[in-house]
Amino acid sequence: MTKVLTIGEAMGLLVAESEGPLDLVKHFERHVCGAELNYIVGMARLGFDAYYISRVGADPFGACIRNFLKENHIHDAYVQTDKAYMTGYQMKEKVSSGDPKVANIRKNTAFPHLLPAALDAIDWQDVKLVHVTGIPLALSDTCRQSIYALMEQARQHGALVSFDPNLRPMLWPSEREMCKVIGEASLHADIVLPGLEEAKRITGLADEKEIGKYYLDQGVQMAVIKLGGSHGAYVCSEAGAQYVPSYPVATIVDTVGAGDGFAVGFTSGVLDGLPLYAAARRGAAIGALQIQVAGDNEGLPTRQELETFQRNNEGEDVQ
Repeated sequence: MTKVLTIGEAMGLLVAESEGPLDLVKHFERHVCGAELNYIVGMARLGFDAYYISRVGADPFGACIRNFLKENHIHDAYVQTDKAYMTGYQMKEKVSSGDPKVANIRKNTAFPHLLPAALDAIDWQDVKLVHVTGIPLALSDTCRQSIYALMEQARQHGALVSFDPNLRPMLWPSEREMCKVIGEASLHADIVLPGLEEAKRITGLADEKEIGKYYLDQGVQMAVIKLGGSHGAYVCSEAGAQYVPSYPVATIVDTVGAGDGFAVGFTSGVLDGLPLYAAARRGAAIGALQIQVAGDNEGLPTRQELETFQRNNEGEDVQ
């Protein structure tokens, strides 16, 4: 079974059961969240041997996250428990349209205290891909060191590295530092998966073709520029470049997790040996499935569900 790793901060998630400002809602439903968590859930549902690197508190949210990992067949051997710091959590609005507002409670939490030494426990045998995002780079110096160390170790062991910038300006002291650090980190990856507007901010370039060329010139093997909404993606490698259309979605319920779903689809496609166009179409399919369901990862499909969706929607591209 193909082994994949990711690293990130798993958090508790309290989702409002009724619409309205978070401070006025009385009842919430408990979930778990995290961009990297969404990614590894998606890979596990597609049948990959999934490992998650994180650090949680010795508290109910930490236990909930471990239970969630086990329920989704994700190995938690690399998840540390910190007795001194709590697990972070989010509160998320319920909305009938548009994106929900989210409140983050992540000050003095466990994950930013992750140390590079945590990587010493990794068994690299059969690891084919490591997926990272730009989020941990913002959380602490030791998190940043851990991300760089993980990417380097992956390269040394012959694993592909995929990188999703996942810009979160509220986590950074300045736009300039965010773009500088994430821009540098992206060049340590084999696959980069930015949104178009993200990539413009990071590179200072004007369009997807210039951005794709820039990444390839810097040594990245595959650049996938997500064009946003129904506009699909622009995919390029040394073999060439092409536009890949999206799938039509009649009703968008929740856009959270769409980018993570795309990353699942594209990287799993690469690992399965698909051509880049087909891998990006798989990414578009999983993104389309995810945004039709409330929740951060509830729409991520099994392999059978994915195949059924693509078969039923063949030829229904969004241009």
